[in-house]
Amino acid sequence: MQAKTEMTTDLALLGVLAVLWGASYTFIKIGVETIPPITFIAARTLIAGGILFAILRWRGLAMPGDAASWRRFAFQACLNSVVPFTLIAAAERSVDAGLATILNSTSPIFTFLLTALITRHEPVTSRKLVGVGAGIVGICLIIGTEALGGIGHQLWAQLAIIIATVSYAGAAIFGRGFKGLDPMIPAAGSMLCGAIMLVPLSLIVDRPWSIAPSTASVLALLGLSVFSTALAFVIYFRLIHTLGSVGTTSQAYLRVPIGVGIGALFLGESLGPAVWIGMACVVAGVAAMTIPARSRAIAR
Repeated sequence: MQAKTEMTTDLALLGVLAVLWGASYTFIKIGVETIPPITFIAARTLIAGGILFAILRWRGLAMPGDAASWRRFAFQACLNSVVPFTLIAAAERSVDAGLATILNSTSPIFTFLLTALITRHEPVTSRKLVGVGAGIVGICLIIGTEALGGIGHQLWAQLAIIIATVSYAGAAIFGRGFKGLDPMIPAAGSMLCGAIMLVPLSLIVDRPWSIAPSTASVLALLGLSVFSTALAFVIYFRLIHTLGSVGTTSQAYLRVPIGVGIGALFLGESLGPAVWIGMACVVAGVAAMTIPARSRAIAR
């Protein structure tokens, strides 16, 4: 009975995480309209890291003091924030939030491929292989028809999102190594390390004191930092330990309709026929890979 209750809680948190991260693409789209990507992400990691650190202190928890832990936090920051956050923010200057949501939802596909080829900590099944195939077909439909006909600029932006997605997949696997820590500790540590890397880069490249951001961009930054980063990462690190790396990234197929819907509602975005077909393939592929893992967890 307790196991069933815990699974219900985990699945509810998975839905919350999908909403928080589905909304993040619209926050980013609004934010980078008047704030350069590096500065935007530097502020995002700094605000989120500060919030998480303050909550840890309020709870009476201390960050690890050894250099090895902080090296792991720094590596996790590169995989889960510095590289993917910046690439997605830069890409969304030319790519719609809804399309970014779809492309980034392929993270379970790359998590599975990295797991099967390198770490092998989760089983490979024929259903997951079919899911990978469907997801790759979806990516090709989205990028092939939309970007290749879009004179190169969007192509590179969409490829940047794919690279960010591969980085997220690596982060989901590496994040399993923080088992035993309170979920808020690696979340805070990785955000603070990300800020340490990005703030100096922002000062050099963007000269943020010369920027005049709009009110909408500032509010988007705050929403992204507090809800879609600080709160979302606490949930993320908890689920990594309870549902596993592939199971946690399964929120990607919930995130797709949420992210696309938010983009359509607040930004007036629309998708072409080929993108809808590609999205269906991606969602089907991710679902095929993650539903068996969920069923086994419920059975246990």
